[in-house]
Amino acid sequence: MKRILFFLAVVVVAGCSYKFNGASIPPAMKTLNVRFFENNAPLVIPTLAQSFTEDLKERIRTQSRLSITQNDADAIIEGRITGYDLRPVAFTDNRQPTAGATRLTITVEVKYTNNLDTGKVKTSFNETFSAFTEFPANQNLQTQQPALIKKVTTQLTENIFNRAFAQW
Repeated sequence: MKRILFFLAVVVVAGCSYKFNGASIPPAMKTLNVRFFENNAPLVIPTLAQSFTEDLKERIRTQSRLSITQNDADAIIEGRITGYDLRPVAFTDNRQPTAGATRLTITVEVKYTNNLDTGKVKTSFNETFSAFTEFPANQNLQTQQPALIKKVTTQLTENIFNRAFAQW
């Protein structure tokens, strides 16, 4: 009996999801210009700027009704990558500290300009977003890096999207 209740609870929880499909996007807003995010981090990963910019565009394409354009648009998202940082965390031995994990943190500055702002409620912003993930220190960074970057950029693009369009 307990197994059946556990199974039902898992099914109910797994079935609960909420997707923002333009929930707070003003009806008049139709187009968005996502400009290239230049990588100004002290530690530069050559593919990061392109992949981050494309991941942000993809999130907007899949979770809103907005058309992405390179021309004049109802809103503009632009910014730059300001940080790509690797730090040891989760020390495993107090006598001879050894990192048990490494934290990858990516930081971006984002400027969102809503060209339809009427003056009553300003939705434009200029903010810094940061996200991280951790991985075992004994894993090779070179082999894990693409997946780690994808995981962090997924968090970042979700936070940026929610700040610009979910308004909560």
